[in-house]
Amino acid sequence: MDRSGWLAMAKEAAKEAGVAIMEVFNSMDLGIEYKKDLTPLTRADQAAHEVIKKKLAPSLIPVLSEEGKMMPYTERKNWDYFWLVDPLDGTKEFINLSKEFTVNIALIRNGEPVLGIVYAPALELLYWNDFEGKAWKQHDNENARQIHTQPRERVQYIVASKSHLTPETEEYINRFPGASLQTIGSSLKFMLVAEGIADCYPRFGPTMEWDTAAAHAVAKSSGCRVVDFKTNEELRYNKENLLNPFFIVSSSLN
Repeated sequence: MDRSGWLAMAKEAAKEAGVAIMEVFNSMDLGIEYKKDLTPLTRADQAAHEVIKKKLAPSLIPVLSEEGKMMPYTERKNWDYFWLVDPLDGTKEFINLSKEFTVNIALIRNGEPVLGIVYAPALELLYWNDFEGKAWKQHDNENARQIHTQPRERVQYIVASKSHLTPETEEYINRFPGASLQTIGSSLKFMLVAEGIADCYPRFGPTMEWDTAAAHAVAKSSGCRVVDFKTNEELRYNKENLLNPFFIVSSSLN
């Protein structure tokens, strides 16, 4: 299977996972449980995981999913390629019956996200990047359009987490008096910067690699920077500890 086949497979996996998620969403029987770390888990998380795992299997590329088996670093450190998956990003929004949740599927090559699919099934929005370095957005069955970030001379629009607005984030936002703030759930925050609607997305709270990888790939292809707040270096993936550092997503001039 060539690279175009990988992209088509991942898009199909995201869409089918979205169908499984919406069946649970519309049933009102979410089946909420809590993991050891007290984060919520629903029937939709599990159903989407199973769909994606099955759809990606023909690629013969390893899958590391939030809801799957956690492979030891001694094994995964030798992976040249692997799929990094968050079957349902924005579970808290999902539980609150907000539509701001996504399916995130990324292809990682040697620590770099080279392919990303971000699908918001309740909003009928699909974002992805291709191997030519272009980022795309499609609403429902409309024609896809290429998206670009919009660098401005100063930060005018900031997007932040709806569920995780920390004091550190508020302190950063206060550096830009007069800037408008929008809060939204899931990896859609990345997409607002990728589309040029927002100038930056500061995240000074805990996230895992599967939370960011797919959106990182799309945002990067749109012209964004996704960097460690302290080092200003691009986020890397498949670390021994899968926890991300604090980071900033921004248009290239910010």
